[in-house]
Amino acid sequence: MSNHRIERVGMEIKREVNEILQKKVRDPRVQGVTITDVQMSGDLSLAKVYYTIMSDLASDNQKVQIGLEKAKGTIKRELGKNLTMYKIPDLTFIKDESIEYGNKIDQMLRDLEKRN
Repeated sequence: MSNHRIERVGMEIKREVNEILQKKVRDPRVQGVTITDVQMSGDLSLAKVYYTIMSDLASDNQKVQIGLEKAKGTIKRELGKNLTMYKIPDLTFIKDESIEYGNKIDQMLRDLEKRN
């Protein structure tokens, strides 16, 4: 399957999951979750959904992960309604650490600049 199609499907799933989380899922644990990326497997059977939250607390991270796992069925059902795909991929939710890592690097650079 072409990489272009895989990327397009990933972008569409990202857009749809963000919208579903905002409008359809009423679980307070997933409020404030933003989907940052979706990586699809080559056969489109698996989607790794990367997300961020505003809180840095470990307990909030755990609550969000549990909330997303509980909402997975609703999200897949809504994806099935909104996407024209033969089979909706299995979703795996993964916390995106790249933003926190970027913030840490920025802070280190600012600290280094203050020293000079």
